[in-house]
Amino acid sequence: MSRSLLSVTVDFDALLGDLVAEDPRRSRVLEKYGLDYCCDGQRPLGDAARQAGLDAAEVAAALNLGERTAAGAVAYPRENAALAHDIVDVHHAYMWAEMPQLAQLIDTVHRVHGARHPELAELQAGFTKAVEALEPHMTTEERVVFPAISRFEKDPSAQTESFEEPIRELRAEHSEIGHLFKTLRSLTGDYAVPEDACASYRAMLARLQDMEHDLHEHIHKENNVLFPQVLALEKRAT
Repeated sequence: MSRSLLSVTVDFDALLGDLVAEDPRRSRVLEKYGLDYCCDGQRPLGDAARQAGLDAAEVAAALNLGERTAAGAVAYPRENAALAHDIVDVHHAYMWAEMPQLAQLIDTVHRVHGARHPELAELQAGFTKAVEALEPHMTTEERVVFPAISRFEKDPSAQTESFEEPIRELRAEHSEIGHLFKTLRSLTGDYAVPEDACASYRAMLARLQDMEHDLHEHIHKENNVLFPQVLALEKRAT
């Protein structure tokens, strides 16, 4: 479809992360097109679409969702401390509860179906590796980085060390974790349900997909909203 046939109001030069920060509903649109707006959120829409072999005008038109109604409005907290609390309360809490349950389900599916689906052994090992990366990452955020962000927002003069290096490390860990989940998606053929899948197998795939979607929103809030705000505040305070 040509660009002239579409009513495009989204700028092709807009960064993916910024587009979702402006309207969080766009995350689902980008998920549909397979465009990474969290770990690779600093790419312009036009470039990202072309690299993925997509029609940039079509994607831009799909991202033009119109005004949000009061019932459907979604917004991130404006203050850094509040946003950090939101990330912990919504995304960390979900991960802490879901990771052990999903690990147990993956173990069960592997035990029952592993002979017919040898890829399940790789899936089990890959999920274990993802959990091993997520647990210390979230712990560091909750016990060290986020409390420091809250203190800094209350009193910028009290901060003696820059956030640049911790944020750089957290972003690198985000990229690693994001890559691990891309591998899980690949191993399952984009969470395709095999013909011989039982209810547990289907539930495992659905919950893996839900976890990946939540992880994308989780990383987006940090990489593209919270961390830039913290670094901007730090720059103004110096």
